[in-house]
Amino acid sequence: MTDNYSFKETFSNINFSQEGFCAGEFECCVFETCDFSFLDLRECHFESCEFIDCDLSNANLSGASFQEIIFRDCKMLGLQFNDCTGFAFSADFDNCRLDHASFYKIDLRSCSFEHCHLEDVDFSETNLKKVNILACELKDARFDHTNLEKADLRASKNYLIDPENNRIQGAKFSIQNISGLLAKYDIKIY
Repeated sequence: MTDNYSFKETFSNINFSQEGFCAGEFECCVFETCDFSFLDLRECHFESCEFIDCDLSNANLSGASFQEIIFRDCKMLGLQFNDCTGFAFSADFDNCRLDHASFYKIDLRSCSFEHCHLEDVDFSETNLKKVNILACELKDARFDHTNLEKADLRASKNYLIDPENNRIQGAKFSIQNISGLLAKYDIKIY
C-alpha cells in the first residue's frame, strides 16, 4: 500500500486509464465520470466513496477493498469482485452494468442491486441473504449453492434458479417471472 491518502475529495472527468492512477486509500471521496477501465486497482482501499457514471470495466481488483460504496450509473464489465479482500465488502449498485462479473463465494449481505444489468454474472456459493436484487436483468447469471434466503428479486427477470440447488426460503419473486424457478422441470406455465 502506498502513502497516498485522499479524504472528502471529488474527482471529475478524469481518464485514469490515460493519465494514470496512484493507488492508495480513499475515504468519503466522489468519483464522477471517471475512467478506471483496465487499471490495476490492486491494494486500493475505498471506504464510504461514491462512483457516479464511471467505467471500471476489466480493472484488476486483486486485494482491493470496497466498504460502504455506492456505484451509480457505472459500467463495470468483467470485474472479478471475488479477488477483492473479503473483509467487510459492502456496496450498493444502482443502474449499473455488471455483465460477466464474478461474486463467487462473497458475502454480499451488505449489498443491494437495483435496476442493474447482471448478464452472465457468477453468484455461485455467494451469500445473498436478505439482499435486494430489484428490477435487474439476470440472463445467464449463475446461482449454484447460493444463499438467497429472504432475498428480494421482485421485478428481476430472466433468472434461472434451481430451488433444489440453492437456498430460497423466504425469498420474494414476482409472479410474472416465476418460470425461472421451474425451468428445470420442463413444464409449461400460462
